[in-house]
Amino acid sequence: MKKIFPLKVPGKVDQRVVETVKGDVRKYVKRERRKTLPEGFSQWNFNCATGPARDTATRCELAELGRKIDEAANSGAAEIYVEILAAPGHRTPPAAPPPAAPLPPTSP
Repeated sequence: MKKIFPLKVPGKVDQRVVETVKGDVRKYVKRERRKTLPEGFSQWNFNCATGPARDTATRCELAELGRKIDEAANSGAAEIYVEILAAPGHRTPPAAPPPAAPLPPTSP
């Protein structure tokens, strides 16, 4: 998805417009996650960018996208460019906890 969303729409409350933009982003991510993964991959990774225009968009994490949209709306921007590109990837296993130290021998 590469799209410019308006943040100011005549006749609509600005906060509702922002919530609609965030809803569209969530809907797109959900739809992309439902797609069948290519053989050998375990998850979809999302490369995101956002900014006031396509030329000035900066990379960000998917989890930061909502906060970036809010920041743009609070700064008074009239529109925001959102780019989300899905790419197949591999899950990284969580870090294993360190092994427990063996108990000292007990004397009978």
